Amino acid sequence: MYALIDGAAIRSRDELHDALARQLSLPDWYGRNLDALYDCLTDLHEDTELRLVHADELFASLGVYADVLQTMLRDACEENPRLRFAVGEA
Repeated sequence: MYALIDGAAIRSRDELHDALARQLSLPDWYGRNLDALYDCLTDLHEDTELRLVHADELFASLGVYADVLQTMLRDACEENPRLRFAVGEA
């Protein structure tokens, strides 16, 4: 599975969580917050790559939340060997 987080297209936390839920086919119980996202990502059973592009624009829209997101994604990768996260052009 592959999911692209395009920081240029995301202007709010809700838009971020909508995009992630759609691209990753997250379950109905997904709580639309970083804790729930971590739980879903660490429970993935198929190889999954998340790529963040336009990280600077995501930070401009979400501020510190964008930094916390990236830290959480790296932590989830350490927990789940099937998950990969990269920043930069696809």
